[in-house]
Amino acid sequence: MSRTTTMTVRLSGALSDFVAANVDENGAYENVSEYIRDLIRRDKERVEREAFERLKAELAHAFAAPEASYKPLSAAEVIARNRT
Repeated sequence: MSRTTTMTVRLSGALSDFVAANVDENGAYENVSEYIRDLIRRDKERVEREAFERLKAELAHAFAAPEASYKPLSAAEVIARNRT
């Protein structure tokens, strides 16, 4: 179930002017809420993309290691190793 949260943000000066320039008849957004939601979605996508890229880099590093460097681990050993 989706939950709606109302938040208040105070902006002044250059930040307020920047938002105003992106909202209304000349801007890309119809209202400030639409603009903020889009910014949050983009930031969420960026965070997810960065996490995925880190995972890909770790996997590439692991698969590039020589097979002799691999050793069998139990699930308990993996869990214990990842807690640190």
